[in-house]
Amino acid sequence: MILVMDVGNTNIKIGIFDNKKLINSWRVQTKTGRTADEYGVSLINLLKNGEIRPEEIKGVIFSSVVPSLNYTIEHMVEYYLKLKPIVAGPGLKTGINIKYENIKELGSDRIVNCIAAYNLYGKKNPIIIVDFGTTTTFNVLTKTGDFVGGAICPGIKVSLDALVNSTSKLPKIELVMPPNVIGKNTVTNMQSGMIFGFMGMVEYITKKIKEQENFKDAIVIATGGFAELIATANIIDKVDRTLTLYGLKLLYDLNV
Repeated sequence: MILVMDVGNTNIKIGIFDNKKLINSWRVQTKTGRTADEYGVSLINLLKNGEIRPEEIKGVIFSSVVPSLNYTIEHMVEYYLKLKPIVAGPGLKTGINIKYENIKELGSDRIVNCIAAYNLYGKKNPIIIVDFGTTTTFNVLTKTGDFVGGAICPGIKVSLDALVNSTSKLPKIELVMPPNVIGKNTVTNMQSGMIFGFMGMVEYITKKIKEQENFKDAIVIATGGFAELIATANIIDKVDRTLTLYGLKLLYDLNV
């Protein structure tokens, strides 16, 4: 079995693969103050609940956009699983052509998403991946596997938190689809502005990408925590919340 982890700004996504099948996945909160032991105990408990013994794990790979946690995660894996993890980043085989001005600036989660999308959905059509996480990222792949760039926008939760924290009277709200675009109270007004506003942003940026690259047949894939909420926008063709985990497994296979 192979353990994969994606260390994000808000959550750490964890997956267990048995050959090519994802048999278990979890999310734990990202906390930079946690020690390797705290993360290790959490991981062992998750494995136990999934009826997986630590010695069944034969390999580990992780990606991270939180550099301050990299040593903690590496130490946790080495101590609790007795394995040396692969860290996603420059120098690894990816199976795609990364045409970015400075690859060191490119988040490893974006690379991993592109690897998964190209292998699972690409090779016949261009792909646009929209990842709804702490940030909202757009990643653009040609049908020959060239990553040509994209766009980075604020995430919907970050935007909502900024709105609430910067005003005196606006309340914290649950991000759910409002009944109408015209809200009848403060909560539905805010829900309408956030959700339909992000739908509009996704549709516009995706449309401009297609126009610039002449990608009339591009497949648009949504992933990340809020993918299903925003994916009701007409522009989204496929929702795959496990895209990053599959990308990590593919990256592991390419480099072992």
